[in-house]
Amino acid sequence: MKKTAPMSTRALRRELGKKELFGIAFGQVVGAGIMALVGLGIAMTGRSVNLAFVLSAVWVVLLSIPWIFIASTVRLRGGEYTQAALLCGEKFAGFYIVIYLVRNLQMAVYTLAFTSYFLTLVPGAPGLAVSLIVATFFFVLNIFPTKFMAKIQNYIVVVLCAALAAFVVYGFPEIQPGYWSQPGFFTHGAMGFLGTSAFLTFATFGANSIFQLSGECKKPTTDIPFVLIFATLLVAIIYALVAMVAAGVLPLEEVAGMNLARVAETVLSRPLYLFFIVGGALGALATSLNATIAWVTKPLMQACEDGWFPRSLAYLHPKYRTPVVLIAIYYVVTIVPIILGVDMGQITNSVLVIMYLCMIVTSIATIRLPKVLPEQWAKSPFRCPQWLLALFCILASVVLGIQIYFNAEMLSPAMFAANVILMVLAYFYAVWRHKSGKVKMDISYEDA
Repeated sequence: MKKTAPMSTRALRRELGKKELFGIAFGQVVGAGIMALVGLGIAMTGRSVNLAFVLSAVWVVLLSIPWIFIASTVRLRGGEYTQAALLCGEKFAGFYIVIYLVRNLQMAVYTLAFTSYFLTLVPGAPGLAVSLIVATFFFVLNIFPTKFMAKIQNYIVVVLCAALAAFVVYGFPEIQPGYWSQPGFFTHGAMGFLGTSAFLTFATFGANSIFQLSGECKKPTTDIPFVLIFATLLVAIIYALVAMVAAGVLPLEEVAGMNLARVAETVLSRPLYLFFIVGGALGALATSLNATIAWVTKPLMQACEDGWFPRSLAYLHPKYRTPVVLIAIYYVVTIVPIILGVDMGQITNSVLVIMYLCMIVTSIATIRLPKVLPEQWAKSPFRCPQWLLALFCILASVVLGIQIYFNAEMLSPAMFAANVILMVLAYFYAVWRHKSGKVKMDISYEDA
């Protein structure tokens, strides 16, 4: 008898340990954020951008606390989607997965940023061809088992760390005296500093992506919380050191709004500068693109299995157990905007506000975790009294509210309207699909 093609998150290979998770998390975080946002952060708060990076990581850890609680309790084969379904119900899960689908279209942004740095090394190279080759390479790489992808990721991360270390080691002696004094510190006051730290969560919010890989972890309840916290704080320290060099070597007016290439060219020899661009800039963007492709399909797999989208989309490669159809769809979604010249940056970043709104709902709902999963919660390494759990979840929600306030202020009226329209469409789709009878929710969490 012919075997049925696997289409379930149960069929995913469970082979990721701490080392592989750390490579994915670290590579996800150290990407477009450090290479593109440092200059914008300098423009917003001056040389205090280093402290803004540290505070942004604190924000990220605090708003991640509800995720840490549930990730330490059960294996979530559908990641965030399973969390939403478990704690908030079926219709909210449908609403959430539509928001998730739109929010994670940033692969085109990573690819185009990679190309822009590549063209600084090879002026005159065909940009479109470079973008298509890079996208094709990493999407094909992710057809192979996730552990194989993670090994490649770890190699690139080692080179990336060496490039950033060279930037810091050679740059620190060049920092001009008076770094911590006025007039270049807190250039837009306390609110400007807080706003910058909220904006820079774009750069430090990334280790959370391993939450989506719970179905492929050996020990998700212990490894995911550890790697999430450790990777985020480690990256914050690295970002702060890099930001000090970026803001302290040249006059602020020369680096505000600029990427790191100008400062790197000043403090590094030509060979090291080339190594920094290749291993640092290109490596950072490559690891972010690679990591995103690895995790972005997993919640969608479970949503397809549950009937929110056609189940056939969750088809797994019979040998490698990777969702090749969803990978192919995201490949098309990535290259079409590149070919058409569509600017995806502002669109994808603006959806962060909706994501934070959804996270407030799931954060508050996590207070119910001991009642929803009493036996599993009793075994959790993060188990705590009910009042303390509630306090942490409310604190995370307050932090998310602060993020929404500062990020919403940056939206244009058109982008704000687009956010509202997306939420309305997601709501009606969830209600319509649920009423159609095609949604048959599976229990996608299990003891680990």
